[in-house]
Amino acid sequence: MFLLQPDSRQGHTASYGEILNVDTTGASLETGKQEGLSYGGVTASETIAERDLKNLEKYKAKIKHVSKETGIDAAVIAAIISRESHAGTVLKDGWGDKGNGFGLMQVDKRFHKPVGTWDSEEHITQGTQILQCMIKDIQKKFPLWTKEQQLKGGISAYNAGTKNVHTYEKMDIGTTKNDYANDVAARAKFYKRNGY
Repeated sequence: MFLLQPDSRQGHTASYGEILNVDTTGASLETGKQEGLSYGGVTASETIAERDLKNLEKYKAKIKHVSKETGIDAAVIAAIISRESHAGTVLKDGWGDKGNGFGLMQVDKRFHKPVGTWDSEEHITQGTQILQCMIKDIQKKFPLWTKEQQLKGGISAYNAGTKNVHTYEKMDIGTTKNDYANDVAARAKFYKRNGY
């Protein structure tokens, strides 16, 4: 378990930036088309996020608990679960990504030893701690970025690694569909407005 700052229990997610203040262009047209939409952007991200909202409900208590323990915003965790596995609905026996990605948050077995069952709190904790490490790595790599920029950079790194993040403007180049952080940020804002 990670030790949190004394003030981190109240408004704890602020230490990683406020997701509602993260700028985002939303999903790419390519992501939109993959989801059966004829458009991209924030509207596409919100449409996709809304589709996953009902399935996410069964994990809400776990997500909220992991958020409290790690200081990572529950809305961000929910958005990654939406992007990675549509809240588990596209997984086969808990696996995705040609058998490399495990669980709701698609922890890659090539880089991490998956823990827990695919939909467990243990798994969500592992995925969230990986994200937490990525954000901290981005904080070290780009100390002059705002907390919100570092949060977005960490989300991008969750998909493609810290080495893939070179500039703020082009952080998503090299991520899946070249829109990972922008799509996740837009979905997270939707979830933040919907109880996460």
